[in-house]
Amino acid sequence: MKRILALACASALAVAACGTKGGGSEETGEGAGGVQAGVGVTDSEITLGVMTDQTGPFKNLSTGITHGNELWVKDVNASGGVCGRQIKLEIVDHGYKADTAKTLYPQIEPKVAGFVQVVGSPIMAALSSDLESDEATVTPASWSSELLGNPYVMVVGTTYDVEMIDGLSYLEEQGKIKDGDTVGHIYIDGEYGANGLRGARHYAQQHDLNLREVKITSSDNDLTNIVTGFKGEGVKAILLTTTPTQTGSVAAANEALGLNVPILGNNPTFDPLLHDSPAAGALDKLYVVASSVPFSADIPKMKEVAGKYEKAGYSEPPNAGVPYGYAVAEVWGAVLRKACENKDLTRAGIHKALQETTSADTGDLVAKLDFSQPGAPATRQVYVAQPDASVPGGMKYVKPLFESPEAKDYQAPHQGG
Repeated sequence: MKRILALACASALAVAACGTKGGGSEETGEGAGGVQAGVGVTDSEITLGVMTDQTGPFKNLSTGITHGNELWVKDVNASGGVCGRQIKLEIVDHGYKADTAKTLYPQIEPKVAGFVQVVGSPIMAALSSDLESDEATVTPASWSSELLGNPYVMVVGTTYDVEMIDGLSYLEEQGKIKDGDTVGHIYIDGEYGANGLRGARHYAQQHDLNLREVKITSSDNDLTNIVTGFKGEGVKAILLTTTPTQTGSVAAANEALGLNVPILGNNPTFDPLLHDSPAAGALDKLYVVASSVPFSADIPKMKEVAGKYEKAGYSEPPNAGVPYGYAVAEVWGAVLRKACENKDLTRAGIHKALQETTSADTGDLVAKLDFSQPGAPATRQVYVAQPDASVPGGMKYVKPLFESPEAKDYQAPHQGG
């Protein structure tokens, strides 16, 4: 449990200094409606943090997620807010730079009840110990199962390793690969790439695949030589845990070299702007696995969110980040309502409410989520999608939500028992 400060801070300066540092202390007190209120919560507002990438390699996906967050906030506030309080977002841009995030964190943390969005595996790695010591519940726009070792992390959707397992199962089901084949995996050095690779290794072991692994950095944008090497090795598929720019390079080389094998990517690997790139004509071999629905999906909740996006008048073209951001915020709404029912909107109360959330439903924007099992992904279901320049968001799903047998049996790194 979080310690309550024994002494009130004596001045405005001292109040600012108290914050949540020094072992995760939090000032609490009974607020409106008889609800305990903590950091980021007043009688009229609940403030949630957004640490996003507006200027780095994942800026388009991140912007979509932020717009989805904003659409939900507008909706919930119009209907009276949560627990009699309006929701407010505090947004900062770290540019996908861990050192920048470390500088920004102590500025934003004392203002927020938790974080509805923190983009990037490197950022989460840099902030993980701070988030845990501050007992701040956080939803990363990063889907590594390694993050689940932190009890305050709420991954909305499944994880990179499970995505890759489900995706490989789909390729085999479609006859695009078979047991014993050679496949190549290009992955970014770091937690993002390593977690996608973890899933590929698991599936390869189960199905006797010869997995050829190539590690790159996030700034390696011409991957033609790697694809050339894969052609020489006779790969039957290419797996990607990369940036969208790198995905475009692989797709273009796959076609130009006449390799023409299926390409399977984790959810951050695609950006609709690839339809306007030199790789535009080579995206037909790409399959993307993600727990969140493509923007173009013909399901009622997605059509509702799409209508809200159009009405909001955003200048950026939509992508899959929009429904995901809306879904994340909707899950946060469910957790905050549960905390309100428990009369506890402190950080400890929000964390307790998260652990009691066993079936968060977002109308299939993402699969139903169960956060009650520490260390385990909240779902193992994914959509499989392919690029399609003719639809909003630039991608359509080719298989609705499913969970492969291999994913169901998979043991995540921090999963108990």
